[in-house]
Parts: sequence; C-alpha cells; structure tokens
Amino acid sequence: MRIAVAGGTGVVGSRTVQALRAEGHDAVALSRRTGVDLTTGAGLDAALDGVDAVVDTANVSTLSADAAIRFFETATGNLVAAAARAGVGHVVLLSIVGIDRMPHDYYAGKLAQERVVEAAAVPWTILRATQFHEFAGQLFDRAKLGPLHVAPRARVQPVAARDVGTHLAALAAAAPQGRVPDLAGPREEAMDEMVKAFARHTGHRGWIPSVSLPGAQMKAMRAGLALPGAGAVLATQTFSDWLRELA
Repeated sequence: MRIAVAGGTGVVGSRTVQALRAEGHDAVALSRRTGVDLTTGAGLDAALDGVDAVVDTANVSTLSADAAIRFFETATGNLVAAAARAGVGHVVLLSIVGIDRMPHDYYAGKLAQERVVEAAAVPWTILRATQFHEFAGQLFDRAKLGPLHVAPRARVQPVAARDVGTHLAALAAAAPQGRVPDLAGPREEAMDEMVKAFARHTGHRGWIPSVSLPGAQMKAMRAGLALPGAGAVLATQTFSDWLRELA
C-alpha cells in the first residue's frame, strides 16, 4: 500500500513511516520539509496522488485554545479534503487519551480535530494514545521555578512513541474502524518520579522537588483523568526500558 503520513518527520510520524516501510509499504512523509504545507494546502494534492491511506500525526506547539482549534481545523480540514479529492480510502488520526475529560486549551484543539475527521467524506479511524515517554524530558526542560527544576505530580501511563508508530501503521494498513480502543503503556507511573529519573539520566544532580502545580489540567492529571479507559491496548516498553535504550 501507498500510505502518506502527515507530520511524518516528527516524533511519532517518523516512527510510523519506519514501521510502514518495515512492513513493505510505500510510506510518504508529508511535512514542510517535503514540500507540503497543511495550513495552506500547498502540495497536498500532488502528495496524495495514488495514496491508499493517510495517517495524521501533525502537531502544533501552543497553549492557546483559539490557536490550537484554528490549526487543527485548518490543517486536518485541508488534509481530509485533499484525501477525498484523491480518492483515498482511509484516514487515521492520532489523538490523546482524556481530552474529553480534562480542561486544557490544547486539548480543545484536538477535540476539534477529531470532529473534523468524524465529519469527513473519507472513512476514518481515530486512535487516542497516552503521553509519550518523551513527555518526562519536556517537563524537565519546561517546569522551572526560576533556576530550579521541579517535578510535577501526576498519574500517567506513558507509552513509547515507537509503539504508537507501529500501532498506527497497522491501523492504516487495515480497514477503517471508527474510534478504536485507547493505546497506553504497560503500567501506571508517577510523573514526578519519571522527571527525576530522566534528570538523573542526563547527569543532573541538583535537587528536584515534587510539586502539585496549579491549574485545572494538572489537577485532572493528578486525579487520574489522563489514564486509559477500560479495554485499552497496552504496549510493551516501560519508561525504565526507554531510559535504558536512550543510554
């Protein structure tokens, strides 16, 4: 099959492309680097010519609900419209576990994105996955009180980006299924302990206190609302396995 991956040079998109090629598929990475701009639609029609399925892993970095909604409605709207014009038979969207339970501006954009796919003329599959193992490193870099790194408390069940890519590749090669079971890592983890373990891995030796950050999103994560639902598919790589692999 010829399968296009929007955001195909990103953390999950690149792994989806690798997994597809490992299974013998013709995988096409769609990104600005490859001449495709989802926000304007430039290059999409040519890129989707002859494509059987599309995987959408495209992302935006923003804490604004308006910006997130605008990006996802525009980018994914352009993608599914071009897919319909090209006669693509299947669109697969990567989404996030808990976006309908946790108040967060970025998640408002992901919910809007899901609605775009659900209303598309192309048959679809939506997979919600939990936070990636890489999330610990992102929080280590971002969660600071002045020069002091802090470790936010939260309940999470992180999954390897590689496992998400493999799962998306399998879904894209299969028939459209609508909303499929959540994908999560093999076990629940404490986010503050993950951040501290990542810091030690990088050689950081300073004190990193555990903190309960304010805000509705972090309160919801401490309550476990980011955990997968019943019947979730569990991947195999633990956070500890991932850290050892980094080494």
